[in-house]
Amino acid sequence: MGRIFVVELDGRFYRCKFCRTHLALPDDLVSRSFQCCRGKAYLFNNAVNITVGALEERMMLSGMHTVADIFCCCCGQIVGWKYEAVYEMRQKYKEGKFVLERGRIVDGIDFSSEVYIDTRPSMSDGEEA
Repeated sequence: MGRIFVVELDGRFYRCKFCRTHLALPDDLVSRSFQCCRGKAYLFNNAVNITVGALEERMMLSGMHTVADIFCCCCGQIVGWKYEAVYEMRQKYKEGKFVLERGRIVDGIDFSSEVYIDTRPSMSDGEEA
């Protein structure tokens, strides 16, 4: 197994609930009205830091689709699936898109870009302790 290179997203993003790895940007969010067996899910145009599992035919609420489960590249937890092929014309917008299960991701802000201000009283450089 090789070294894992992780893409770090700027600003606000969605993370893996288990290891906090960056997964997707809100700008890539297409829909919040998806469902999975564990609850709500979100449809994204793009996702990063994932590995794609084997293709399989799966019957879903909207019909038969060819999908692949997607996993966090760092911790290996399943975080959703990718639509590889869709057979109904009205569902074609899903092809190539990613579904992240809401219960397996968290909404986060990149705190490394924020400035920390220490508000505790302290001495100035010129004062003696």
